[in-house]
Amino acid sequence: MEDKLKIRLTAAEMSSLWTQFINDTLAVCVSTFFLEKVEDQEVRPIIEETLNSAKNNLSIMSDIFIKEKFPIPIGFTDQDVHPQAPRLFSDTFVLMYLRQMSILAMAASSGALGLATRPDVVSFHKMVLNEGINLQDKTRELMLKQGTYVRPPYISTPDKVDFVEKQQFLTGFFGKKRAITSVEATHLFLNVQTNAVGKALITGFAQTAKTEDVKQYLLRGKKLSQKYIDTFTNLLIKEDLPAPMSWDSAVTDSTISVFSDKLIMFHITAMIAAGIGNFGMALAASPRRDIGLKYASLIPEISLYAEDGANIMIRHGWLEEPPQADDRDYLAKG
Repeated sequence: MEDKLKIRLTAAEMSSLWTQFINDTLAVCVSTFFLEKVEDQEVRPIIEETLNSAKNNLSIMSDIFIKEKFPIPIGFTDQDVHPQAPRLFSDTFVLMYLRQMSILAMAASSGALGLATRPDVVSFHKMVLNEGINLQDKTRELMLKQGTYVRPPYISTPDKVDFVEKQQFLTGFFGKKRAITSVEATHLFLNVQTNAVGKALITGFAQTAKTEDVKQYLLRGKKLSQKYIDTFTNLLIKEDLPAPMSWDSAVTDSTISVFSDKLIMFHITAMIAAGIGNFGMALAASPRRDIGLKYASLIPEISLYAEDGANIMIRHGWLEEPPQADDRDYLAKG
């Protein structure tokens, strides 16, 4: 009988495990700092569980890499975090941050599961997905209990099923615009919320970054985040719908370095990638032309910002190279 654990890792499995490993090393650093500074005793066990899950994931993936003779990624280490640095974010923001990270974790593990075939890799990603769901549940429940959870907008329940009869459903530049759909409202709300969290995170990072080009990059990102918050908030307000709260006040005035500039840049570029994905999904789900065009116009701008971030990381030697396919032409020349 064939030993299924001796089947080589596919490119998709290599990619998902490599990415998960890097992300979990970052999670260990960030959670270690949060755990050192947390004051809310209801938030503490959630941070502890997040930290322990990340460490357990790293142990499982290390075993897989060793068996495959795959070089274990470096990611981030104790050198990338200073737990004794002063508090940088409020406990309420930490809870919201962990909730956002759980959403990204669920999306990533779901995608990985769709492409994984080897039983041990499938089992691992199922575990990670369940961890993400568990973290989402616990952060949601505590935020609801503490009164900090902001629900998406409410709209009236439809009276009956309708079908689109006129092209006016798609218009948005001239004449009377139709009201936005529940799907469009949801994406606008989500993009305000994620950019509000991102802006607060960037603000804290910008205060504590050491390298000048990193600091300037973060300040530029702060302005972009505010631009996107204003854009999507205005669209919601015009529809008489509420927008999520900002998190600017959740950042302390500390300027003492907490995380390495390498970790900061990786974290921000990873969140930018998620933001581009959010814009793309929103574009596909927004048939009203003015809203769709708004997303389409923002994607090139944020993509250029992401590229500039990658260039900074390359210039400083911070960008760890993911697994690559063999260059057959190069091998033939050798």
